[in-house]
Amino acid sequence: MLKKLAVGIAVGLAATSAQASDWLHCGDVFDSQSGQLVGERYIEVENGDIKSVKVNAPGNSGSLIDLSDSTCLPGFIDLHVHLDGQSGPNSYIKQFTQNPADLALVAQNYGMKTLKAGFTTVRNPGDSDNVTIALRNAINAGITDGPRIYTAGKSIATTGGHADPTNGWKEQLMGRPTPKDGVINSEEDAREAVRQHYKDGADFIKITATGGVLSMASSGDNPQFTDDELEALVDIADDYNFHVAAHAHGKAGMLRAVKAGIASVEHGTYMDDEVIAAMKEHGTYLVPTILAGKFVAEKAEIDGYFPEVVRPKAREIGPKIQDTFAKAYKAGVNVAFGTDTGVSAHGDNALEFQYMVEAGMPEAEAIQAATSIAADFLKNDKIGRIEANKKADIVAVKGNPLEDITLLQNVSFVMKGGKVYKQ
Repeated sequence: MLKKLAVGIAVGLAATSAQASDWLHCGDVFDSQSGQLVGERYIEVENGDIKSVKVNAPGNSGSLIDLSDSTCLPGFIDLHVHLDGQSGPNSYIKQFTQNPADLALVAQNYGMKTLKAGFTTVRNPGDSDNVTIALRNAINAGITDGPRIYTAGKSIATTGGHADPTNGWKEQLMGRPTPKDGVINSEEDAREAVRQHYKDGADFIKITATGGVLSMASSGDNPQFTDDELEALVDIADDYNFHVAAHAHGKAGMLRAVKAGIASVEHGTYMDDEVIAAMKEHGTYLVPTILAGKFVAEKAEIDGYFPEVVRPKAREIGPKIQDTFAKAYKAGVNVAFGTDTGVSAHGDNALEFQYMVEAGMPEAEAIQAATSIAADFLKNDKIGRIEANKKADIVAVKGNPLEDITLLQNVSFVMKGGKVYKQ
């Protein structure tokens, strides 16, 4: 008989590592390739990877983690999080009181909340002071624990645009941000900014192609890059094997970015048939972030939660994102999972599954968007699937998530790279 492995809740670095040739006994397994439950399986874990997946119980070898009352799924992938902060009434003043060291510790804390919610891989499209680059490096080196991170470092903006870090500052503090700060105003600046991101150690490029909701600027949807600037950004990003993600609410800026060759549209609020056709032609993905839209719309009704310049944008843009997603999905636009968590509370990422299903996406496809499809988008063939020779990133829930997608909001087991972080 296999020896049952007793596993407690891991805190920080106290995660429990599965030993060589240990096993998970899953009552059911979600196959993210086919989008189906395939029944009871025994998953062999060795040195952080899945060694085999078997129908029959193995012999006397290693220890057993008993998940026979649960459904096992690949670790979830959220393609849009901001680990270095969380919105709130005090979040705007914190940029003047928090040092990079403070933000790095904040990011590690939120990273662990995200991991314990079942999200073993995240993409961080925009931070302050490159703190998620440092956190990614520390996690990869085994210095601390957290999800697998793909990070853009600082988002690239134009002067006064969404992600200009000095918006709303008094003139004496504002200065003139440069491409090193992620602010550009020409093709030459665009190339310099991408090269600076390569130097800084970013994994991809994030641009703010239109205005945004939470920035201290009046427009939430106006275009903020010229065609020439966008083409220069994408062209030089290709040289460094970076994909480009574009924050975009308004049609004009979104369409410019899609035609320039970006990989993904984040949010996509005012997407229309013309934008949808262009996205399908170019193979552009939509990362919908319905959760963030619902969150800002709700908080806009609370006096003092957002500055007055933000509230009308949150009321106008937030409620539209779910309907836009429904239209894009029905039209056949590529969709990958992303929440914009950091706007909403870290650890609540799985609410996005519920909102996607409410908008008409079947449960299995919503899960695929956060597993195999997201992995393919990242061009990482080692995650997003429960198969031999993949990373042992595995989560479990009690019950059938294809019948009740809200079960994913309460994962009972989390393993990343063979380490158990929650049981």
